[in-house]
Amino acid sequence: MKPADTTAPATPETPAAARRTPWFWVPSLYFSQGIPYVIVMTMSVVMYKRLGISNTDIALYTSWLYLPWVIKPLWSPLVDITRTKRFWVVSMQFLVSFGLALVAFSIRGPEFFKWSLFLFWIMAFASATHDIAADGFYMLSMSKHEQAWWVGLRSTFYRTAMIVGSGLLVVLAGSLEGGNGLTQVAIPVAARPGAPMQETFQPATIQMAADASGPMRLVVQPERLDLGVGDRSAAESAVLLEQAKAWNRDNGFLKTATIARPRDEASGWGGRFSAWIGKAWSRAVSDPLERQLRAHFPRETKTRAPAAGNVGAVYISLSRAPAAGGEVVVTFDRQKRGLEYIGLAKGDKGFRVMEGERLVFTPENWNRPAMAVIQLDPKLKGEAGVTFQAGSGNIPLAWCITLFVVAGLFLAFSCWHAVVLPRPANDGPNITNKGFVGEFFSTLGSFFRKPGVGMTLAFILLYRFDEAQLVKVISPFLLDGVEAGGLGLTTSQVGLAYGTFGILALTCGGLLGGFLAARHGLKRMLPFMVCAMYLPKLAFVALSFLQPENFLAVCAAVAVEQLGYGFGFTAFMLYMLYFADGPHKTAHYAICTGFMALGMMLPGMWSGWLADLIGYKHFFVWVICSALPGFILAMRVKVDPQFGRKTG
Repeated sequence: MKPADTTAPATPETPAAARRTPWFWVPSLYFSQGIPYVIVMTMSVVMYKRLGISNTDIALYTSWLYLPWVIKPLWSPLVDITRTKRFWVVSMQFLVSFGLALVAFSIRGPEFFKWSLFLFWIMAFASATHDIAADGFYMLSMSKHEQAWWVGLRSTFYRTAMIVGSGLLVVLAGSLEGGNGLTQVAIPVAARPGAPMQETFQPATIQMAADASGPMRLVVQPERLDLGVGDRSAAESAVLLEQAKAWNRDNGFLKTATIARPRDEASGWGGRFSAWIGKAWSRAVSDPLERQLRAHFPRETKTRAPAAGNVGAVYISLSRAPAAGGEVVVTFDRQKRGLEYIGLAKGDKGFRVMEGERLVFTPENWNRPAMAVIQLDPKLKGEAGVTFQAGSGNIPLAWCITLFVVAGLFLAFSCWHAVVLPRPANDGPNITNKGFVGEFFSTLGSFFRKPGVGMTLAFILLYRFDEAQLVKVISPFLLDGVEAGGLGLTTSQVGLAYGTFGILALTCGGLLGGFLAARHGLKRMLPFMVCAMYLPKLAFVALSFLQPENFLAVCAAVAVEQLGYGFGFTAFMLYMLYFADGPHKTAHYAICTGFMALGMMLPGMWSGWLADLIGYKHFFVWVICSALPGFILAMRVKVDPQFGRKTG
């Protein structure tokens, strides 16, 4: 099936630029629309997790970044009744590019969390304004059937931006994290029959070399580790592992994510009022709810069961102290090569890191030996060897560089749009003799006078109630270690699993949904799309209970869920286009998307707190249960059977 020819005959009002095929501008327009959104909503979650912010704070504060999309209906009539949609699209794209550059500068500052959130918030306002204009431009240039045909394709290019933003750029950041800090140190580890068996660990007796005059580097002892092949019971290994864990914990090498607690005392009337509101809310709502949840849904923490097999320790320190107030994060893992990195090769399972995968050095503990413990598989009987590596990347610098790359990419696309966007004759201010203020309130009021607006708003708010909670927790779940209930993936692996394979599946689902809706109509396809939206989320329940180590299995589960979500989300987009149709379709569609953002913002704010409180297993089960309101409403909304289908 091909879209109808949208080329208009040349007239004085329709210059050559107005006759460009949509293939010239739809791909780039919706790619650039997706970039700032995915940076603010998805990539920022991974970035803040890597910078040590807690799940609770990540979900709460990044959910506030939805606010510009929530309240954009308040100024959507301004876009509709002033200037052209083309003007707003191009000007906002340049502004977003500038905002991304400012966020990149803020990442390396001492109060990065506060300032980056503020800049993200400003950038989100520009992006939300761009969305209003871009969606209006899309609807002005297309017939209803063409909108249905292109909705899958425009979603494809939007999802391509998501692949770049949450996939490839996260992979880039992960690569930079390990390559722009201290030089990595390789430690050969060998299993040898007859090698001595350690009876106990004594890290307090280890003397680490220091060099305050030279550049900072990693100090590792021994340079090569030989482990004896022999029988060591699970109980004996457990004692040694507990010694190592206690040493690392007592010396501050193990650091958990920080939560930005509100100040006990606040200056000024506004601060005292906010503190009073916070205390009242905690006393009346959050504290009692937390006690009930802890009592009935206790968080499960998984510890590695003691296993048989010899263990040995590698001691790591720094050659000199970090800057005052600074810290150096060191990772320790076995070198992976080729397909083994993405789970397509088995690798050598005879050697496993049991303690010390992530170690934090500060000015207080830099010269003490942190312990990384390696355990042999008891099935090993002969000689074998692998190489482990210790490395420390500059995480803030890695994300700073990544954000600058995004800013440059977005600037290039904004320049392209300034040249190639068409100039349709019907793109202009939509005003009457009511004046600016009268037109503003007339446009806003006409939306709420539409038939069935109550059911529509309930549907928009609750259709993605489950997804709003899930999306803020997926990346932390993938990044958190097995002991915390997560899957323990690296930053680059999250970029591949969720940001690349997941978004590719999401795109395929969107394409399939758009094509089927254009052929059969939205009403006929709606039940199938709704089921596809909700049922595949069971994949995350399975991941949280099984915690598979195979990366390919994780990618497959994420892809299944995202494929279903992409297919089901097409129904959501088409229904909003259907309801917004009319004289003020630009403003009315913006109002719909504002309520859509509100439906994502409010549930997302508590999702991290809930996941931290009850654990990932219970949280994903709750996500499945929370889909029920959206499912019921989706089955009750009224849609014209012919909407989306080609007529004539």
